[in-house]
Amino acid sequence: MRRRPGLSVRLRLTLSYAGFLTVAGALLMAVVWGFLLRYVPDNSQGLLGTSPNRYLLVRTFAPAAAVAMAFLLVLGLVGGWFLAGRMLAPLTRITAAARTAGSGSLSHRIRMEGREDEFRELADVFDTMLEQLESHVAEQQRFAANASHELRTPLAISRTLLDVARRDPAREHDELLERLQAVNTRAIDLTEALLLLSRSDRGNVTRANVDLSLVAEEAAETLLPLAEQRGITLDVTGGTTRTSGSEELLLRMVTNLVQNAIVHNLPTGGTVTVHTEMRGDASVVRVENTGHRLPPELVPTLTEPFQRGTDRARTDEHAGVGLGLAIVHSIVRAHDGTLDLVPGPTGGLLATVRIPGKR
Repeated sequence: MRRRPGLSVRLRLTLSYAGFLTVAGALLMAVVWGFLLRYVPDNSQGLLGTSPNRYLLVRTFAPAAAVAMAFLLVLGLVGGWFLAGRMLAPLTRITAAARTAGSGSLSHRIRMEGREDEFRELADVFDTMLEQLESHVAEQQRFAANASHELRTPLAISRTLLDVARRDPAREHDELLERLQAVNTRAIDLTEALLLLSRSDRGNVTRANVDLSLVAEEAAETLLPLAEQRGITLDVTGGTTRTSGSEELLLRMVTNLVQNAIVHNLPTGGTVTVHTEMRGDASVVRVENTGHRLPPELVPTLTEPFQRGTDRARTDEHAGVGLGLAIVHSIVRAHDGTLDLVPGPTGGLLATVRIPGKR
């Protein structure tokens, strides 16, 4: 947006300082002048040297007052320019840092030294903003790179299968179609997961009254065949847990948590426990499972897109696309909640979701 050129802040402050000093000096001289004139007679007695009169006082005091006023004006301009420069120096550094960030470099930091004041607070807030922006941009770049890689994989597999079929027309077509269907299904699942993640990241949530205990029961009922197939015991406990949010997104959140707990479990004899409760003003969903021990440093990375725990990829039919917990984290944030992941003392993972409740 183009604006008309105007006076700089430093020049305006300088003129303000000079004007204030000049007006204050003029008022002081006016007060002195008024008091002097009250006691000085306005006659010719002073011509004989016996006492002063107003004429002599004006002739003597007025030039000196004019010189003093001129000195105050010059002092106000010079001193105001210097003081304004000193006061605005931190703002100049902040402006330079903002211009650098605007050019695309987010690694620069102001790190203003000195005591706490308004400029120091502004600089610290700006540094924090740059740090968050840099982290967000880096996260988006990693996400874009991983998404491109994940989407390219099924496409490359499909092309390879088609090339093989073209070179060998006698090859069994049913097997080829089955493998192409599996690859295509995986690509569709990945695309739908990316769309859901984008939707929840935008925070466009249509809110309604939702009972998380019913959502948990529905998710468990849907995934019960998978749990029975893997020999996992699935339990749902807790009472009515009401909140305000999107029932569709909250169901996807709990489903992802439960499916993750089932898939990443012991080969046989494992358990998954889903518990819902009201805790103060928060609605809580807790999903706990058995499983192998997780390194503590790995747990904070599980909510990153395309992170699949200790295994970068899985080969079974429930491998997922590595967006399960990332989608959970995004849905929780869209509902102004928190997601806590804690490794179990003997293995497995404890996931706790807290969302503002509604009684």
